[in-house]
Amino acid sequence: MSFPSLPSVPPLPPDSAERPVWTLPRSLGAGDRALFKVAADRNWPGARAVLPRLSRAADHGLLWFGAAAAMAATGSPRARRAALRGVASLALASATVNTVVKRSVRRPRPIIDLVPLVRQLKHQPITTSFPSGHSASAAAFATGVALESLGWGAAVAPVAFSVAASRVYTGVHYPGDVLVGAALGVGAAFAVRGLVPTRRQLPAPGRPHADAPALPGGEHLVVVVNEASGSAAAKAAAVREALPLAEVVECAPQDLAAALEKGAQRGRALGVCGGDGTVNLAAVTAARHGVPLAVFPGGTLNHFAYDLGIEEVQDTARALASGDAVKVDLGRFTPGPDGAAAGYFVNTFSLGVYPELVRLRERWSPRIGGWPAGVLAAYEVLRGERPLEAELSGRPHALWLLFAGNCIYQRLGPAPAHRYDLADGLLDVRVVQGGRLPGLRLLAAALAGPLSRSPVHAARRMRRLRIGRIAPGTPVAFDGEVARIEGELTVDKLPEALTVYRPPVRP
Repeated sequence: MSFPSLPSVPPLPPDSAERPVWTLPRSLGAGDRALFKVAADRNWPGARAVLPRLSRAADHGLLWFGAAAAMAATGSPRARRAALRGVASLALASATVNTVVKRSVRRPRPIIDLVPLVRQLKHQPITTSFPSGHSASAAAFATGVALESLGWGAAVAPVAFSVAASRVYTGVHYPGDVLVGAALGVGAAFAVRGLVPTRRQLPAPGRPHADAPALPGGEHLVVVVNEASGSAAAKAAAVREALPLAEVVECAPQDLAAALEKGAQRGRALGVCGGDGTVNLAAVTAARHGVPLAVFPGGTLNHFAYDLGIEEVQDTARALASGDAVKVDLGRFTPGPDGAAAGYFVNTFSLGVYPELVRLRERWSPRIGGWPAGVLAAYEVLRGERPLEAELSGRPHALWLLFAGNCIYQRLGPAPAHRYDLADGLLDVRVVQGGRLPGLRLLAAALAGPLSRSPVHAARRMRRLRIGRIAPGTPVAFDGEVARIEGELTVDKLPEALTVYRPPVRP
């Protein structure tokens, strides 16, 4: 039996299923291959023992995650921010290169036979060549770190350059792959900076500028150090080294008030090293005596110091040498704790779940550490706490949290975390309404804008807040300290009540 002949079908071109969406220009590809051959033929002194190992260590970003962990372990706030920014930049660069660019430009890997066997990796990559993911990750991490900390960036940059060079040395990438990958990594780091500004981009608290005596070397300065704050001995030694003419007094928490009083009377300025609670006590003392305050961060959070642009002892030393200072507001609540006429806060005042969280955290932190204690305390409070019953503006409310910030908190990323102006005369009041799922309600409040209004969360800018019908024994938290109150409470401000040294703004 015969069958009718069918029309012939032209054969498919080779690898049609894998045809690239876009290919490199032929002239660029030829030049890149020529450069690769030159690199393959060239002797790289000292590279044989280092570059292949470095290339393998950078697989899946492990080298950079290790570097970020080491930076964060130093305890420096600037190092922690640099590590976090580096990892975020790396994540964006890696996602862009591996999910978009590599699939769009399917360039084959170089011919490995051109590279001496001793330089080749044991496990050859199977993905396409353009661009280099290792180079993108290295450049992104190094650039992200440098945008936050020039010192750490200088330390990381040679390693990042070596990782990029190792990809050509081992024969897995053309030079053009490495250059384009590095450019994409740098772009990713700047894209992250566009979403989350670096500290250098944030405006320093600059108004109103205040006159304060210049005290180079700490002359006529008395610094009181809280012995109970973290690394108190190391902080005191750092203050003495940076300010050899200053008088440094180390004392126990129960002696802080007396030591601060004497320091304010003896010196032309009062210095304090400790956490936010210690700074609160020093701020009230300095304001009462009319002397400027020099803050040295020595606690776990150091919110007030960081909002002044102070992260290290040297920052305060520079401010003292130049006499650079600003006026700041003091928050006030009346009546105060323990029968006092008034209480004061430089950062925050709160009612509801947060005071109980602080109390539990302080109880457990000596045994398990600050951060674990905070997480455990939050779980315990949100699991069993009932809403606070109080009266706001004459109306009864059931509240999970009432927060009043000394000046308006702005966003640094997704949540409010930083104050640009410490003398705006305003309270940043935020209320989380009572109801079910308090954890989700508090999370929604943290992510909401500074003036948002919803059934869960409300925020207002106010100069005075009155809170009534507070049950006896209700805890209140102010700058990390906890006290008990009852009855009616008024929260307001003392505008520009305190002069604080602030490091000169760098151009």
